[in-house]
This record gives sequence, structure tokens and C-alpha cells, in this order.
Amino acid sequence: LQSQFRRPPGDVAHARGEARYRVAFLVGCVMPILYPQSHEAAVRLLQLAGCDVWFPAGERCCGALFAHNGDLKGAERLREANMRVYNAGKFDALVVDSAGCGAHLKDFYPELKGRVKDLTELLAEVGLPEPEGKLNLRVTYQDACHLAHAQRIKKQPRDLIRSIQGVNYIEMRHAEMCCGAAGLYSTLEPEMSNRILEEKLDDVMATGADVVTVANPGCQMQLEAGLRSRGSAMRVEHVAETLLRAY
Repeated sequence: LQSQFRRPPGDVAHARGEARYRVAFLVGCVMPILYPQSHEAAVRLLQLAGCDVWFPAGERCCGALFAHNGDLKGAERLREANMRVYNAGKFDALVVDSAGCGAHLKDFYPELKGRVKDLTELLAEVGLPEPEGKLNLRVTYQDACHLAHAQRIKKQPRDLIRSIQGVNYIEMRHAEMCCGAAGLYSTLEPEMSNRILEEKLDDVMATGADVVTVANPGCQMQLEAGLRSRGSAMRVEHVAETLLRAY
């Protein structure tokens, strides 16, 4: 499988207007293959927020899935390789739009302490310009476990979604409960994962939303498959895509 994300390694996407920050962007391994449009939306939001966005050449998998599988030596080798890349550049923050990767980086990369930021975390800190558009959209949000529990980030994505004119935000019952993806869990324990997913789908569909927004590719894959199995027309989007609709 090849990356569908079209930003060249080493490139810089410049801020729209005055550059206030320089951020590195974790391209990663799952997102550029399965959800390149989410990456592109995240980059465009960062540009709108006044960030020059650097795509480090030589950056590799962050090691999260290795750690999830108990291969800490493999995760450490990737950390060392990535730190050589990051140490060669200058940036204010390393921005991550995959919650599982962000949680791993915050735990396993002590050299980057305080500089690893989830996309919604950074956007809430630096601010976005006033949205230009007005939507007519019912939106709900599923907390990624690696964002809500591992990183304690719950308020920021909700506040950003609510900031869009015309969005009817509907809080999901048990939004903080796992969808069953859980890193490698859906692969290693598919039966239990599906049982968890079925309960989550009941809560998702009860909102009557047009879109369920997420902040992690594992959650997105899990919910997309589940909603398809129920014949639902509800869309699953990364929060970056939902936010970008207003610009």
C-alpha cells in the first residue's frame, strides 16, 4: 500500500498570512494511506491558524502499534530513528492528528516533552480565524480512548466543533466509552471487539446526527464498518474534515 498524501517529505506548507508558529507534522503510516484527506484538512487548518507546517524527511512510524503489541525494542528503534530526524529540525510543536500516535509520542518520547500536540489541542491554544461558512449539519463526536483517557483531551474538539455556525452539536451517550478498535484489539480479539462496537453503534445512531466525528483512524475504520453493516447513511469524518467545511 502506498501513501496517498501528496506533501513531499522535507516540504513546508506555509501559513496563510503571517506565520506565527513553525510546527512539525507527523505523517505516520496509517493516516497517509487510508485517510489522506484528513491529513490534508489538518494541514489546511494549521495554515489558517498561522502555522508553517514542516513534513520531516526520514520520519518513520512512531512505534505505537509496536508498543501495543508488546514489541518495546521495536518501538525504541523507531523512537531513536525519529529523534535523529526531529533533532535536525526546528519547530515549536509536533502536531499529530491520530490520537493513538499522539499518546505514544507523549509517553515514549521524553525529548519532546511539552511539544507533542494533538491537532485539536494546538488549534484550541493558538486559535482559528472566524469561520467563513455556515453549515446546516447535525454533528456528534466519539471520544478516542487515546485522546480522552490517555491525553485528557475532551473539551477542545467539542469546543472547536461548536464554534462552527449552523452546526447542531449532539452529545452522544457514553461518548467516552471505547468503540472496540483499541489499537490492535479489533484484530486480536474480533469477537469481543464486535460486541463493544454493537453497543457503541446503538449510541451513535441514537443521536440522529448526519456526521460522527473522530480523532483517530482506528475509531474511524471501526465506526465506518459498523455503520455500513447496519445500512446507515451517517458519515464518519475526522474532526479536521468537519472543521474545514466552514472555511
